[in-house]
This record gives sequence, structure tokens and C-alpha cells, in this order.
Amino acid sequence: MTQNAPRHAGLSGRHVQFIAIGGAVGAGLFLGSGEGIVRAGPSLLLAYAASGVMVYFIARALGELTLNDTRAGSFTRYAEEYIGPWCGFVTGWSYWLSWVLVGMAEITAAGTFMQFWWPHLPQWQSALGALCVLYGTNRLGVRVFGELEFWLAIVKVTAIVALIVTGVVVITVGLTVAGQLPRLSNLWTHGGFFPTGSIGFLKVLPIAFFAFGGTELIGLTAREAEHPLKAVPRAINAVIGRILIFYIGSLTVVMALFPWDQIDARQSPFVLVFNKIGLTSAASLINFVVLTAVLSSCNSGLFATARVLTALAAQGHAPRRLNVLDRNGLPIRSLTASAMAMLVGVLLNYLIPETVFSYLLTAATLLLMWSWMTITFCHLRYRRARMTEMRPPIFPLPLYPYSNVMILGFIAVIVLIMPTIQSMQIPAIVAMAWFIALVIIHAIISRRNPAPQLR
Repeated sequence: MTQNAPRHAGLSGRHVQFIAIGGAVGAGLFLGSGEGIVRAGPSLLLAYAASGVMVYFIARALGELTLNDTRAGSFTRYAEEYIGPWCGFVTGWSYWLSWVLVGMAEITAAGTFMQFWWPHLPQWQSALGALCVLYGTNRLGVRVFGELEFWLAIVKVTAIVALIVTGVVVITVGLTVAGQLPRLSNLWTHGGFFPTGSIGFLKVLPIAFFAFGGTELIGLTAREAEHPLKAVPRAINAVIGRILIFYIGSLTVVMALFPWDQIDARQSPFVLVFNKIGLTSAASLINFVVLTAVLSSCNSGLFATARVLTALAAQGHAPRRLNVLDRNGLPIRSLTASAMAMLVGVLLNYLIPETVFSYLLTAATLLLMWSWMTITFCHLRYRRARMTEMRPPIFPLPLYPYSNVMILGFIAVIVLIMPTIQSMQIPAIVAMAWFIALVIIHAIISRRNPAPQLR
């Protein structure tokens, strides 16, 4: 083992791009979009578009911070330097926990999907198997991780493209599906574009915003990319467009083929489309695709948690012994600690297999939103700190500072909306208690030990 090992570049440009896609395109599109359609109808497309623009600005803000300040520590160090030690502590642990919870939720989903083929297989056993496989893959090194993530993302992208192409052909040729003629006007002729009103639209904004979680992983990959000055800007600019196409393109096709009020919230829109056009193996096919989607997300989660935990240790916010890299630059101790934390998810699958998924995922997304808000504040402070410098920053955030204000305003609207959504009320209270507890813990630690000096 080596302390403060040098930078090891193991991710190519395609790895960086597909890591972000893998984190942001998952079960939320393949399964959760049905619920969004039922709640808001075609206006869900506008919610995804608005959320996509905001997440693009967040990714650009993090990209600018990362490329202009290449010191180790990820955005948790930015929080400590530009806002305060308490914020670095709260943000680092919250982001780490958010991905641990995502990992727990995704191995839970994997266990559920495995029961499609083996109904009597205990859910906790599949969850444990999935975690062990992904942990073993991450231990093999960053390039192996990147290659696995690339191919898992390819499966998802292929399924989405197949849906879009199939739908466009059916609509263009004028084929009937399930006895009705698909048409683009289905988007506005069944109660209008906002069939559930402005309230329905506002209530799907949190769902749409959270769906893009994982895009910020681009910032974490910068230090392990072969050519970060090329790979990171290219990935950020390309991935947002692709994600918007995947979400908006696929759901536009779905609602053109079938009016929104004929879609069941409990069924994947992808399964609906392939079943109705006569693909008898659709259920098994989509089950495989969604299985790869959740494995991809958990794979990204292990990558993220290991890097963030190592950064926390380097800043004195976690045990120092976690700030250790092996000869290949792999944060092996933090990776192992994060995987062990995810084992709690296996236990929960054994104890409460029916309800564990929804609570874990909602809590994770609430914590992630704190990290996005912190990135935005850090970028504002960073820009103000370098106002006296003559040279322009590398890869600057467009529309600064107005884009920062838009992000913070958007997050504020979502925070106000969340208490009105029953399923989010309890996780919101728990998340608030978590933040308060972290602030208190940091205050206690700070009194006992002086704050470490940033390097």
C-alpha cells in the first residue's frame, strides 16, 4: 500500500462518457417513468427537459471546478475550502451515504428481477451475489470498472434506441397497435399537454430531477481519466444531450403510441410497447435490460463511495487509515468499507424485502440534492475568489452567475414541493435529522481536534 499515491489514469474518453450515462439512466426510466406519466401526462416531458438543463449547469459547474483545480479530494474538498469545514464534512458523508443507499436499493432491485426467472430464489441471496460480483470487479482496477460500466450502459442504450426506432417506424408507416392508430397528437388531444394541471406537473419535478442523479460522477472520474482536459468537457457536453434524447425521445414515442391515460403506473412503458407490437419475449428482454441497469448503477455507486470516503479521510473527516491507495492507485480500503456498508442492504432484504427499495431510493435522492446545491455554492465562491485573475477559467460555466441562481431556485422549488408528496414526507424528515446530526457531530469533533490544514 502507498499513501498519497500518484494519479493513475485508467479511464478512456468512452469510459468517462458511459459512466455518467450509467449513473443517470437506470430503473427510473425503465420502471419509474410509468408512474410519472400517470401523475402528469405529457407534461412529464417538460419536467425532464427543465431538470436536464439544471443538471447540465450543475455538471458544468463541477467540470469547471475540477479542471481548474486538480488537487485530490473531489467536490467535498471544494465544500470545505469555499464554504467551511462543516460543509465539507456534511457534504462528504451525505454524498457517500447517498450512493451507499443507492447501492442497497439497486441490489434489492437486482434480487427482485432475478425472481422473474427463479421465483423461489430468496431476494437477499441475489442481492448478496450481485454485491460480491461488483465488489470483485472494482477491486480489479479502474480500467476493469470502466469497461464493465461501458458494456452495462451499452445494453441500456441499445434498448432505448430500439424503442425509439421501433416507435418512429410504427408512427411513420401508420401501423395500428392494439387496434388503434398511433399519432403524435396523442400528446395534446387527451386532456391537453397538462392533463393533470399545474399541480400534477409540479409534483413530478422531484421525480424528473432525481432521475439525472449520477451525472456528477464525471467530476469524480477526472483524476483517473487519460486526458481529462479533453475527456471531461466532451463527456459533460455529450452526455446531457444523450440523456435528454433517451428520456424525452423514448417517452415521446411511448405516449404517441399509447395515450397517456392508457398507461399503467405499475408496468414498465418499455414492456408495454414491445408487448403491444407483438414481441412475445418482451417481458424477459426488458427484465434483463433493467437488471443490467441496476447493476450499472450499483457499480457506479461503489466507484463513487470509495473515492469520496478516501477524500474524507484525507481531510481528516474519516479514519486516516482509509486514505490509502494501492500500487495501482485503487482506494482499496475505502472500497471495502463501502461494500461492507452496503451489506446492510442484504440484511434489510432478509428482514423487510417488500418495502426496502422505495425508502432507500427516496432517502438517497434527498441526500444527493444537498450535494448538487453545495456544488453550485462552491462554484459561486470559487469564481468570486479568482475575480482578480486575468486569465479565463478552463471550461467555464455558461451564463454565470445567472445559471447558479437558476439552479438554486429550482432546488428551492423542489424542496417546497416535496412535503406535499406523501411518499417523500418521512424520508424528508429523516434526511433533515441526518443533516442536523452531522453538523452537531462536526462541532463536537472540531472542539476536540483542530481543523486539518488544506493542502
